[in-house]
Amino acid sequence: MTTTSPSDEIARPRLRGTNLRLLIGMFPANIGIYLLWGAIPGILLPLQIEEIDPANKAGNLAVVATIGAFAAMLAQPIAGTISDRTRSRFGRRAPWIVGGALIGGLALVGLASANTLVQIAIAWTITQIAYNFAQGPLGAIMPDRVPAALRGTFAAVSGLGLMLGAMGGQIAATGFAENVGAGYLTFAGIALIALTLFVLFCPDRDNRDEPRRPFSSAALLRSFWFNPRRHPDLGWAFLGRLLLYLGYFLVSGYQLYILQEYIGLGDDAVAFVPALGVASLVTILIATMIGGPLSDRFGRRRIFVGAAAVICAVALVIPWVLPTKTGMLLYAVISGFGFGLFQAVDTALITEVLPAEEDFAKDIGVVNIAATLPQVVAPGAAGLVVVALGYGPLFPVGIVLMLLGGLAVVPITSVR
Repeated sequence: MTTTSPSDEIARPRLRGTNLRLLIGMFPANIGIYLLWGAIPGILLPLQIEEIDPANKAGNLAVVATIGAFAAMLAQPIAGTISDRTRSRFGRRAPWIVGGALIGGLALVGLASANTLVQIAIAWTITQIAYNFAQGPLGAIMPDRVPAALRGTFAAVSGLGLMLGAMGGQIAATGFAENVGAGYLTFAGIALIALTLFVLFCPDRDNRDEPRRPFSSAALLRSFWFNPRRHPDLGWAFLGRLLLYLGYFLVSGYQLYILQEYIGLGDDAVAFVPALGVASLVTILIATMIGGPLSDRFGRRRIFVGAAAVICAVALVIPWVLPTKTGMLLYAVISGFGFGLFQAVDTALITEVLPAEEDFAKDIGVVNIAATLPQVVAPGAAGLVVVALGYGPLFPVGIVLMLLGGLAVVPITSVR
């Protein structure tokens, strides 16, 4: 008969009580915010831009998406730095989570009424800034409050919420193809409700008695930087996420136009998006529910991230050589599994290479530049490729980037 020592209990925290409530609460919160990222840049924004100038839709989308993503890239690290220094009765994250959702919703009201490219660009930029001020502090909840031994499971559930939101947003957004403005307002309301409920039912502790950290222009500039020489594992994790996301957004950011032009569906492309979304959701569900807990059980992260990169690369091969509806369906199934596996484990890996507890939100924000920077670079780069060579070459470039992203986590030494 074996006994469990107190040290074993500390090493293996139970998923119950506060931990279980937090796990349950993070799921709809992630769905709420990622519904926006699936619905708007993937479906609603391209449709709105296409309505204004159909002949130049690819180039116009590249401009608007690049400006908005650049704003997001700047916003999230700044939000993290400010959040780390916030002292309130609701903790350091809650005010920014709710405030960002509220201001983002108001910006989407403006986007719904926009009827010129300039108005769209301004409203979308404000939307990106506001929701990234909510998303950055939300991402810091895990390193703040979750024991390391449970982070694979939490990352799986958060990743599942992320992918269900992103894919579900694409599916639901097709129902607003004839009324894009109503879609903006609907998703804004869902995000506000989901994030507010999370703050209410999973409250953080009052931190007003904690020492106030100094805030300066130097601290603000450090929002965008960590020293990869001092923290090489964080540097490699950053690079891996950057490359994999770049490969992903190079193709997914133009999915609607790929269906219209490369696959040849024309006006029927919007109706086909839900089929792709459902196909992805099934394998995302399988991958996230398996990947995170297995990663916790075996105490390994890197091998799962590498496997996810290979699976995503294989998925991109299929529509490249088989530009049909069947090829896109197979791509959706396989990439859903690969990206779901990546989301389930990579977040846990990132939290285990963060340098300092007092800078969790700032460092999460810096690492998330690896997710937002590709959204800055990919639309412009992909737009140039499409204008010069067509949609086909996007796939091999994405394949190479995915594989390099998987290789980048190999040198990490502090996480198995």
